[in-house]
This record gives sequence, C-alpha cells and structure tokens, in this order.
Amino acid sequence: MDPRTRLSPDSSSTARTRRRELLAASLLAACVVALPLVVSAAEQAHAVPAFAASSSASTAESEVAVLAGGCFWGVQGVFQHLKGVSNAVSGYAGGSKTTASYMAVGSGMTGHAESVQVTFDPRQISYAQILQVYFSVAHDPTQLNRQGPDVGSQYRSVIFPMSEEQSRIAKAYIAQIEQTHVFGSSAIATRVEPGKEFYPAEGYHQDYLVHNPTQPYIVINDLPKIEQLKRMYPQLYREQPVLVANARKPAP
Repeated sequence: MDPRTRLSPDSSSTARTRRRELLAASLLAACVVALPLVVSAAEQAHAVPAFAASSSASTAESEVAVLAGGCFWGVQGVFQHLKGVSNAVSGYAGGSKTTASYMAVGSGMTGHAESVQVTFDPRQISYAQILQVYFSVAHDPTQLNRQGPDVGSQYRSVIFPMSEEQSRIAKAYIAQIEQTHVFGSSAIATRVEPGKEFYPAEGYHQDYLVHNPTQPYIVINDLPKIEQLKRMYPQLYREQPVLVANARKPAP
C-alpha cells in the first residue's frame, strides 16, 4: 500500500476510514522510531551553491516553473513558503491529458510525474533561486525514480522547463552541482524534459500539507523540508504560505 493512502474519492466511506486508521497506526509507530533520523537528515541538508553562470534578468511580472521531486504534497508546501511565489499548484506533467489523474499516475505507467507548478515574480526571486531551493530543500536529486518511501517513475526528479532559457539554466545548474560534488560521490538523477504540459491535480491534493500538518506522512517526510528552508534560506522564507485556495479567489 502506498504510505500516503492512495484512495479514490469514489471509495466507500467505511473502507476509506479503516484504511486510514491502519495507515495512521503503522506510520505513527514508524515516526517514533524514525524521528531522530528525520531530525538528523534535516540538520544535514545539502546547501547547494547559488547558480554560478549568468542568466538574463527578466522584466516580466510573472513566470512559471514546473518541477517534480517525489510526492507533490511536500514540494508544494516548500514553494508556498517562498517569497516572490504567488501560487504553487500540485499536478502532473510528463504524460498525456487523458492519464492526468491520481489513480492513473499512481500506476507508474503514464509517463507523468507528480509535479508542482510554481508561479513567481522574477523581479523578487529568480528561476535559478527557485532551482536552488528545489535541489537543496524540496527533494533529494540523487534518488532515481523514488523519494523516501515513494517508489516509481511518477516520483522521479525532473525539471519541466517552460522556455529555452529555463532549459539552459536547468542543464547548466545540474552540471555545476555535479562538478562541485555537493552530494559527494552520488550522481544527480534529475532530468530535464522540455515541451511537457502541466495538468492540475484533484482539489483534495491542493494545500495538503497546510491542511494536514499532523498526518504522520507529512510529519516524517515533509515538515522537515519547511524547517530546512527556514534555516538555510531565511532571506527567501516567509512564515505564511500562499494557498491555492486563496489564489483562485477573484480579486475584490
């Protein structure tokens, strides 16, 4: 069973409740055992150096980045706490529109990766800084087709550039990280896949970390990422996350 409770909204209430009870019990037990390791991992996060190559300054008011690095709950949560980000939406990228659903993507056969579409103001935070947080905090770029307890190509580390400039920066940044051996002898598994569409995930996945801060999976795997962001990049961190629910509201 997927440790994040892969449940269809059409599942029966009784079955869904029972599965959640069993899952919570097993993960709570794991949390007690693993907590020291989680804290240690947070303290030993890899601070990736800033992008060293030049990049053209953008004068646009808004730009979009699409990134994948494991379960989208935690990745979305990280970018929701970044200054300059106006929205971060969980979704799917890499496959077709017809298979962009949670149950289909969970099969690992659709070509999709659980992804997050980050809308940001490039005058406040650059695309390279978005990637710096992505490589340092949002996930482990050395894991191939997995992140923590989640295994499969849908959890792969991949950047979906929205422009030629984003593609150039992403490839150059990966090369820089590999050359500086930030992750020791571990190879960078992150791939760059241009020309892919992003499809928003179902509503119950949006703002998931914010709405479920005590869920064992979130406590073990994702809350440490928020603490890493706050500790490592205080100049980029903001206390109040930007929520999809708020971003969707029409302006007064």
